[in-house]
Amino acid sequence: MFIPKANTPRWIVIIIDLVLSMLALLFSYLIRFDIKIDEEVIQEEWNMLSKSIWIFIGVKLVVFYLFRIHKGLIRHTSTDDLRRIASASVVCSLIFYGAGILRYNYIDGYFLLPTSVLLIELLASIVFLLGSRFVIKLLYLESIKSRNTGESVLIYGAGISGLVTKKTIEKNLKGAEKIVGFVDDNKKLSGNRLEGIRIYHSNRLEKLIREEGITKVIIAIQKPNLQNRKRIVEICLEHNVSVQQVPSTKSWINGEFSAKQIAKIKIDDLLGRKPIVLDEKKIQEELSGEHVLVTGAAGSIGSGLVRQIAQYNPTKVILLDQAESPLYDFQNELRSEFKDLPFEVVIGDVRSFERMENLFDTFKPRYVFHAAAYKHVPLMESNPSEAVLTNVLGTRNLVDLAVKHDVHKFVMISTDKAVNPTNVMGASKRIAEIYAQSANEKSETKFITTRFGNVLGSNGSVIPLFQRQIENGGPITVTDERVTRFFMTIPEACQLVLEAGTMGDGGEIFVFDMGESVKIIDLAKKMIKLSGLELGKDIEIKVTGLRPGEKLYEELLAKEENTLATHHPQILKAKVRNESSKQIETIEELIRLFDDQNNMDIVTKMKVIVPEFISNNSDFEKLDK
Repeated sequence: MFIPKANTPRWIVIIIDLVLSMLALLFSYLIRFDIKIDEEVIQEEWNMLSKSIWIFIGVKLVVFYLFRIHKGLIRHTSTDDLRRIASASVVCSLIFYGAGILRYNYIDGYFLLPTSVLLIELLASIVFLLGSRFVIKLLYLESIKSRNTGESVLIYGAGISGLVTKKTIEKNLKGAEKIVGFVDDNKKLSGNRLEGIRIYHSNRLEKLIREEGITKVIIAIQKPNLQNRKRIVEICLEHNVSVQQVPSTKSWINGEFSAKQIAKIKIDDLLGRKPIVLDEKKIQEELSGEHVLVTGAAGSIGSGLVRQIAQYNPTKVILLDQAESPLYDFQNELRSEFKDLPFEVVIGDVRSFERMENLFDTFKPRYVFHAAAYKHVPLMESNPSEAVLTNVLGTRNLVDLAVKHDVHKFVMISTDKAVNPTNVMGASKRIAEIYAQSANEKSETKFITTRFGNVLGSNGSVIPLFQRQIENGGPITVTDERVTRFFMTIPEACQLVLEAGTMGDGGEIFVFDMGESVKIIDLAKKMIKLSGLELGKDIEIKVTGLRPGEKLYEELLAKEENTLATHHPQILKAKVRNESSKQIETIEELIRLFDDQNNMDIVTKMKVIVPEFISNNSDFEKLDK
């Protein structure tokens, strides 16, 4: 059936509603007399009705107009339309009843309408008005289905969000999607129907893809089980089925969901794990009412930490970074996201002792989260002096000032690359760990180190690089087909840093559960599929060879170390060897080598401090021979 795209003129809707109301009145009289009436009865009833029929029409017209029942789009009739129609009909009946009492008592002794007719007309009017709208809506939806010859869609999630997604797709006139069914993890829903659409258990996904020619799956569950979602996405990628997801209700525009908001699923969703459960009470006790300094605050981890800390009512958060523009942008984000957060922005470099001393004198932080560092392996391999200056000297400055100013806790953000380092960057972070741990033995300040692997989406990480390469048409560059890495999301990493920082008593190196390592080339292939492209046809992967200092596989613990369990299942405590006081003297010698800018001398000294530092694929390999 043809359903016009243009909206029906409002005056036509009003006339149709009045006609339906008249039919409801006629139906009421027929019911009253059991559809068996003669001419004499008809004439008698008409004599009474003819004097009030115009009142009936006038009241209906005015009330319907005031309740705006003609304003809703009939083909998109909603529960709000139903409420307005029912309310308008009830108001009309009350007016008729009141007018009937006035007529009976003060005019001619007759009621406007017989009471039985009045009650039947109320029910019939509601049924006729609502029924007409539902008939038109059903015809419209059927016309949409008949035009759908494009993608066959499954909706993952047969709950409220899934139903909203279905309705949103059906309203999207420009879409060419045909909803084949819902899939859900709840076995009790299997075999049922939701608005006429069959619900299947998610175990049947592969079979449905093959038999129904499914081309797209939309994940509509707001908080899905991460493992189940990962399984659904993996099956879709294996069968070249597009995967999209509905955003959280918080991001719906004015509380309403639009088909334009359905977005491609992100690679992060394939690597996430179970939500981290924090000891909120303990963190609140530690940070509430305190001055907290976050170095590298404009970076991925630093900014993530600030967002987490903001939830625990600190008296002030000091944001330190030497990157002016990113810090400016982050400042504006905080003002929007956390309007009541008291914070101070400080432009400064951790390498400047005088600048840092002024900062400690001014703000007197009780907690320090040290995330400022140079972290890019190839760049630091070419610039060892800068790695030492920022990662070692910068850390030394902050550690010494923390001791001097009686900081309660100092949490250092380290890396898995500090374990058996094969590059300058990893070695510089291990040296920073050693210095911080040594200070723990000589002061009241509790120095705590946290180690974790690659962070998804962080500045300079592999995923933003792959995304840019895909957007540019490729090729995607992978250093080696065998390379594997551990991954963690920014919120996960920051939450675990806070948990470890509050549980630590000083001197510990906490290692986070990074899950399973991921082959980088597999990651690239999945990102290509998630982008709707085909490897070898739309885009290529190019193997470029290991970069200087790069490992094939990352480690979280050195050979001399083992781990102890903590109260948190995703945080382990590394048992590390004790470092000699002579190493601290050697660290001072290393820092002084910056003046000569001799890379070989600098790296040689680093290897003395960290004997397990064996260079890989680097000019510094000759020093190991």
